[in-house]
Amino acid sequence: MKVTAVDPFALALDLRSGALQPYTSRTQRHLSDMRGAFRDGAALEDLVRGGDPLVYEVLQYDLPEETGQLICCTTVLYPGTVGAEYYMTKGHYHLVRETAEIYLGLSGQGYLLLMTEDGRSWAEPLGPGTVAYVPPAWAHRSVNVGEEPLVFFAVYPGQAGHDYGTIERTGFAQRVLRGPQGPVLA
Repeated sequence: MKVTAVDPFALALDLRSGALQPYTSRTQRHLSDMRGAFRDGAALEDLVRGGDPLVYEVLQYDLPEETGQLICCTTVLYPGTVGAEYYMTKGHYHLVRETAEIYLGLSGQGYLLLMTEDGRSWAEPLGPGTVAYVPPAWAHRSVNVGEEPLVFFAVYPGQAGHDYGTIERTGFAQRVLRGPQGPVLA
C-alpha cells in the first residue's frame, strides 16, 4: 500500500469557537439542506421561507482520503429548534464501516446520538472536555440542546468516507426534543 507523502504541519484551534486555521474546506448546512431530517416538515418549511437559517458548519483541513491519513475538522452546530426538535447534524455512517472517529467537545451542550444498522442506539452527552468515541459501524449525529453553539473537534481515518444516504432513507433511531424540564430523548 502506497501512502501519499504529506509534509508535517500544525494547525491553530480556538478551544472555544472551534476556529481552525488554516482550513482548506468549509461545509455549511442550512435548514433547506436538512429536509427530511426533522419530523416536523411544515415547521422546517416555515423557517426556510423565513430566511433559511444556518444550522451548522464544518471547517476541515483536507488530506488524501486514504488509509494512513487522519483528517481533522471542527463543527459548529448553532442553537435552535424545528418545532420541538433541536438543531442537529445530518448524521452519517462511514462508507468504510470498519472505521472509528473521535470527538472532543469544546463548548456548548448537546448529545452525540449513535446507532447501528441492526437497531442498537446510544446517546452520549457532549460538552466541553468530553472525549467521545464513535466505534466502527455506528452512525453518528450531534444535537445542540443549549442556547449557544455546540462546538466539537473530530478526527477520523482518511479512508472512512461519509454515507449520508442511509440515514436519509432510514432516519435515525433517536430524536432530542425540547420538553418542559429540558431536553428529552425520544
